[in-house]
Amino acid sequence: MATREHRRKAAAQTGLYLIIVAGIVVFINLLSAGVYQRFDTTKNERYTLSKGSGSLVQSLKGPLQVDAYVNTKLPKLKVFVQELTDLLKSYERAGGGKFKYTLIEPETDELRKEAEEAGLQPMAMGDPGEGGGDQIAIAQGYLGLVFKYGSEKEVIPQLSPQNSVGLEFWISNKIRELRDKADNIKHRIGVIVEKDELKLTDTNLLPRQGGGGGPSFKSVLSQAFPFYELVDVNLAEGATEIDSGLDGLIITQPGKDYTEKELRRIDQFLMRGDKALAVFASAVTIKPNDATMNATLDTHGLEKLLSGYGIDMKKDAVFDFGAQFRVPAMTAGGPVWIRHPGIVHVVADERFDEDQRLLDTGFPSFFRIEEMAFPFPSTLELAPEKQPEATLKVLARTTENSTSVEGESVDMKIRRQWTPKPPYAQRVIAAAAEGKLKSAFPEGDNQGVTANAQSPTPSRVMVVSASQFLTNPFAYSGNGPELGGQFAMFGNVGGDQELLMFATPYAQSYLTNTILSLKNTLDWISGDTDLLAASAKIIGFPNLTYSDIDPPKLSADATEEEIRKKDEEYRQQRKSQQFLVQWVLTLGLPLAVAAFGLLRWRNRQARKDQYKLAA
Repeated sequence: MATREHRRKAAAQTGLYLIIVAGIVVFINLLSAGVYQRFDTTKNERYTLSKGSGSLVQSLKGPLQVDAYVNTKLPKLKVFVQELTDLLKSYERAGGGKFKYTLIEPETDELRKEAEEAGLQPMAMGDPGEGGGDQIAIAQGYLGLVFKYGSEKEVIPQLSPQNSVGLEFWISNKIRELRDKADNIKHRIGVIVEKDELKLTDTNLLPRQGGGGGPSFKSVLSQAFPFYELVDVNLAEGATEIDSGLDGLIITQPGKDYTEKELRRIDQFLMRGDKALAVFASAVTIKPNDATMNATLDTHGLEKLLSGYGIDMKKDAVFDFGAQFRVPAMTAGGPVWIRHPGIVHVVADERFDEDQRLLDTGFPSFFRIEEMAFPFPSTLELAPEKQPEATLKVLARTTENSTSVEGESVDMKIRRQWTPKPPYAQRVIAAAAEGKLKSAFPEGDNQGVTANAQSPTPSRVMVVSASQFLTNPFAYSGNGPELGGQFAMFGNVGGDQELLMFATPYAQSYLTNTILSLKNTLDWISGDTDLLAASAKIIGFPNLTYSDIDPPKLSADATEEEIRKKDEEYRQQRKSQQFLVQWVLTLGLPLAVAAFGLLRWRNRQARKDQYKLAA
């Protein structure tokens, strides 16, 4: 009798619970009607729209229409189009009525003609998974975006269905380009020229195919980020003031000295307030197209300016033997690795304390960038007492196994065995000063250049102390001179084939991050850093890190054999950890759920046995 009564009560309670749960579900659905929220716990916000992209569409003065021409004839295309649709919906929600989109699948001749007239390009799209075996299904069609804002129109003529990483970046980039053009928003940044400097127009990013041509940093920027106008600034011995309409200045590695009057003109510009200076230079000066890679050590007067802002540049060359830069290359004898401690490979590692942090990935120039190459750096030392109303911070450091070489020259040629010279120490190779800066030249003859003693509003200075940060060091030294014209048919005349053998692997490994860092620096100079999070999404997914596995620590005098051995040990540790994680996720969780269910079943059986005994 007691058992029947217990069953009736249990059934009544179960029914009541089901009614309550159903009521809660209905209530939540009513509350969430028309509301959509997606939670993204990935480090780089891969699956949600960044706040900067939302702010961008909200800043529009009028409506923006996006026509998305798509193709859904293959399973892979359907998945990509769904991801694109989800992203466009996120823009629409963030835009508050200023962003509208339409999906168009051009099935008719009329729609196909409209797509081509809009600037889209037909493309063949394949899906190896369709049909099985070695067969590849092919679909011909359009996959691109047309943007219309005011009287302006822009297009992304082709999207890649193979990879949606960076899709938000390219969409926001195009919206920004369209907005700035329609609303007449200008960002003008000066680049100091006529100092025998490393030029942003140099075509040394890749080995040259022929006597001239090839990409340069300026051509990449003008094509991908046309909303930035880079203006040549000739200081001309300091004869005239720098245009106050510029947002900031860029200094690249000089080949001849700055005069004090020229430096005072730069200081005068910064002391106006709300201006920025980015310096990509060190004491290590190597001539272009010089395969000997013999460097002279000369700061070319920049130390006088930078020291005044609390960032002292030393006349030395830094070699990092703890995190040595290495790139692979194919030779006639098979694959080889070369290392060069003068090219410092800096990897972000969150396990370091702030005073030992290798790379500040929170600073705009390196925002969410996991690794960077700093070719041929010099030591920086910070003197915050010189700028009491500014914040000085370290942006990049070497490992603790770094040395420096002083003197008049240093040999940077690649070699199989490097001989380090103690003492070893961690060295700063990138830094910034931000705030109400004091003049770098508070005393002495002003040489006719009048500047504020302090900037009335915050100004900014960043120093990346790496002379070939804005180039490919192997192409820079290995390429022959640009011949151009009819001489281009003779190929890369005078080039060094050994150096050029490493130029392409370097470009593949590092130049994407360098270009992104330069673009982020332009954002920092102009004060427009809202889209940094969207920019970070162009980088592939970062490698997994395991807090209990330390990367190999290399001693300064480690041989190539010892380095290979430690690399192999590190790979094996990661492989074992990944194997463990894989099987814990594959079997561990199901077994835990099964064990929990078994425990619950045993408890229920025990209670039933008690009821039977009571009855």
